[in-house]
Amino acid sequence: MSGSRRKTLLKVIILGDSGVGKTSLMNQFVNKKFSNQYKATIGADFLTREVMVDNKLVTLQIWDTAGQERFQSLGVAFYRGADCCVLAFDVTVASTFKNLDSWRDEFLIQASPRDSEHFPFVVIGNKIDLENRAVTAKRAQQWCEMKNHAPYFETSAKDAIGVEQAFQTVARNALAQEADSEMYNEFPEPITLTGNPGNNQGSGSNCSC
Repeated sequence: MSGSRRKTLLKVIILGDSGVGKTSLMNQFVNKKFSNQYKATIGADFLTREVMVDNKLVTLQIWDTAGQERFQSLGVAFYRGADCCVLAFDVTVASTFKNLDSWRDEFLIQASPRDSEHFPFVVIGNKIDLENRAVTAKRAQQWCEMKNHAPYFETSAKDAIGVEQAFQTVARNALAQEADSEMYNEFPEPITLTGNPGNNQGSGSNCSC
């Protein structure tokens, strides 16, 4: 049975302060729609869309989590198993950019990815359609460079600028992350049957599972 025929589901989390446009980005990418009416996300919600990545059909399951402090505790369960994390900020509100550090740290703590050093993040500066810009592209790119060269995209969820390109990169990086995880899982760690670390030789070799 060919592994390439298996449908690949990739879990993506969007994090960022309340009001930066996380829901709008997701809706623009999945439904090609934008609403001017702001409604705070309660807890978490998700949408799915199939995309082609290097001739492979994958399903992106995009989780939009609440940005308000009082709902953040609900996000812990949703972080786990993520293949990519999108960090979103509003280019017209400097504080939303400054808070990316804490969102990134929070994700790494709660999701506990196997290789936190190389876990794929994609950074999105949203609302470039507005004039009162507070965060320059150069400043955002410099931050991304320091964070393991995370890809950076500037978007307008309202005008559908840059959204498709950003999520194509999300999908590609998430697929690479999932492939790495699968390869790692093919070689499980040996099972220790006793408390003596020197007495577990070959303990994983007779597994009948």
